[in-house]
Amino acid sequence: MRIVPVLFLVILAACTPRGLITIYPEAENIGTPQSIFVATTRARTVDGKFIGRRSSVVSYLHYNISIPPEHKPGQINWPRLPINPQEAFLVTKEDRFQSSSQFASALSRSLRTRKHSQREVVIFVHGFNNTFAEGLYRMAQLSHDFDLTQPTIHYSWPSAGNPLGYGYDRDSMLFARDGLEELIKTVDRAGAKEILLVGHSMGALLVMETLRQMSIENQDNAHRLIDGVALLSPDIDIELFKQQTRRIGRLPDPFVIFTSRKDRALRLSARLTGQKARLGNVEDARLLADLKVTLVDVSEFSTGAAGHFTPAKSPTLIRLFSSLPDIDAAFRRDRSGRSGLLPGTVLVVQKATEIILLPVTKKTP
Repeated sequence: MRIVPVLFLVILAACTPRGLITIYPEAENIGTPQSIFVATTRARTVDGKFIGRRSSVVSYLHYNISIPPEHKPGQINWPRLPINPQEAFLVTKEDRFQSSSQFASALSRSLRTRKHSQREVVIFVHGFNNTFAEGLYRMAQLSHDFDLTQPTIHYSWPSAGNPLGYGYDRDSMLFARDGLEELIKTVDRAGAKEILLVGHSMGALLVMETLRQMSIENQDNAHRLIDGVALLSPDIDIELFKQQTRRIGRLPDPFVIFTSRKDRALRLSARLTGQKARLGNVEDARLLADLKVTLVDVSEFSTGAAGHFTPAKSPTLIRLFSSLPDIDAAFRRDRSGRSGLLPGTVLVVQKATEIILLPVTKKTP
């Protein structure tokens, strides 16, 4: 019966607070400042708000966001009335660029203020059922919690921000491929030393579709322009993913996929699409044995109603990944998983590597 999963989506969305952009310059000297660049293919209303309708023109912006002193890792403190800069994420400044060239110049200036080794750029692509504000604040939370020192960019595609809008969002994701490709090339022109592309849920599908599209134009584009890919809880059909990788050819390295067998949202997505599993909750790494990818199984850290964004919401994993920038390289040094760097085990299936992270348990004397 389809009514059960639909009701589950509605209940899940109702439990999730919907963020709004609140500009409050006074918060600049209270919270921790976070700089976020933004590119979006969302349409804009007369009063300047970005909504779920689509735009063929990419808009470029920059935000300064104050992370409140009372912030806890993994959480987003949504602005509420009355405004309290001690507790809420708040925008202290918004800049809108008139062209991609202006955006590239601003990004280039930001890169030049950093050491050469820090001139890499992270592009984050949000998932299904996200508003513009939610994606922006999530990028700020990720940047702050993972202590990212490099410029970070949020690509906001025109999701309806509606739990019943899965079909609309899927079409919007496909609509947004050209915009993401334009952004990647603009970031490259700005002088980025490396580009890391991160996609969550349906945003991971957008990442793969864009890499495929770029490879059709030029077989070396994906590997030449993108230095690493991370897919978080990817809502992608497994056979489709394998077909995409064949068309892309040489994958960016590292190529990391975060999975969870406890991801209820992907379990529901699989049911709606008539499949047993999606890429983000795949249980058998042998299905990807011929691909040079790393699967990181975070099932034992999955909590909450859906368990759909574990790497970004689990305080334990945030501390873990922040203290070890290159988890893939660490495990390559010790395939047995006994290096002590991470609490997990490693399985190698031909080219693919599966890392199963396990919580550290205290030993009794």
